[in-house]
Amino acid sequence: MNFDLTPDQAALRERARRFASEELAPVAEEYDQREEFPHEQFCRAAQLGFFGLSVPREYGGLGADTVSYALVIEELSRAMPAFGVPVSVHNSLVCYPIAKLGTPEQRQRYLPRLATGELLGGFSLTEPESGSDASAMQTLARKVDGGWIIDGHKTFVSMGATAGIFLVMAVTDPDAKRSRSISAFLIERGVPGFSSGQRVSKMGMRATDTTELLFREVYVPDANLLGNRGDGFKVALSSLDSGRIGIGAQALGIAQAALDTSAAYALSRKQFGEPIIKFQAVQFKLSDMATEIEAARLLLMEAAALKDAGQPMTTQAAMAKLMASQAAVRAADSAVQIHGGYGYLKGNTAERLYRDAKVTEIYEGTSEIQRIVIAESLIAEPATYPLPAFDVSAPVSG
Repeated sequence: MNFDLTPDQAALRERARRFASEELAPVAEEYDQREEFPHEQFCRAAQLGFFGLSVPREYGGLGADTVSYALVIEELSRAMPAFGVPVSVHNSLVCYPIAKLGTPEQRQRYLPRLATGELLGGFSLTEPESGSDASAMQTLARKVDGGWIIDGHKTFVSMGATAGIFLVMAVTDPDAKRSRSISAFLIERGVPGFSSGQRVSKMGMRATDTTELLFREVYVPDANLLGNRGDGFKVALSSLDSGRIGIGAQALGIAQAALDTSAAYALSRKQFGEPIIKFQAVQFKLSDMATEIEAARLLLMEAAALKDAGQPMTTQAAMAKLMASQAAVRAADSAVQIHGGYGYLKGNTAERLYRDAKVTEIYEGTSEIQRIVIAESLIAEPATYPLPAFDVSAPVSG
């Protein structure tokens, strides 16, 4: 579907599409197999401004709107989903909260370096015993004169071995009510006591490193507290709302890539004397993929437009992330099926997309968490349109 994009939005999407097709797509398989982050392509993406999408212009960024951000993430992920991860996390979970909630000193200190890619941002919330239930967090920040001492253990941190600064959540008030017990800290790599732990080997998104983060008596000055003490949940939820648009865009890119490669293969692959795209079974799969992609794109653009308009978009972001991740998983599954035995082989795009797609239903809020968010909005604001009246006491006729 063609949306009425502004000239700036269309130009930025074209810039991302060209970069993705020329510089990411040719190396996506190689870096997936090597489980290595493409640093050369990272430097090029930084030059193009993709790591400053969410950074205001006065700090050296593009100051792009959310629609533009989603368009860029989709195009990057369409070619190499693992490359969409750091761009999304960096912009939505680090740059955005600093730009929105940071002090003038924090913005001046970090945003220019984040915009150029000199600093890559990472986000650290999950712990071995604290995933969807953030209230089970055990990483503790103890107040001392002039700052905080942090002890704890984080896990599943995207770009944990590569990022230079992390937005870290830690318990500052264990006895406070849940919504006020956690605070957010900006912690740079290299401070004493802070280290990256074991790198995990993943099913998909293998070109993105994922590690533990270890904190052993790490001193963090008061100046590195993002927001006020006890604002951690607010910071995290605000960031994740934005991040879910990014992951929705990433999932959309995967789904679109699955459709693209499947349609191309179905046109060229012949069985029983004709291209398999002539077979109704294949046509139905392609039709379902295309329909779900368009539905996900509409939800994603709505959430992005609401954010740009300054309107509440928590529910729409959850819907977009839920729908897009489901579309990605189903499209990738259909792509493997359409490719048949070839789709099951290492080195085939469909096989890589199949592995990459699954995590979009898990990180930055599982599909189950998205459903909870959506359901809570329905409970808080019941439908206002009139419902048909039924007399439940009347006998049911057969």
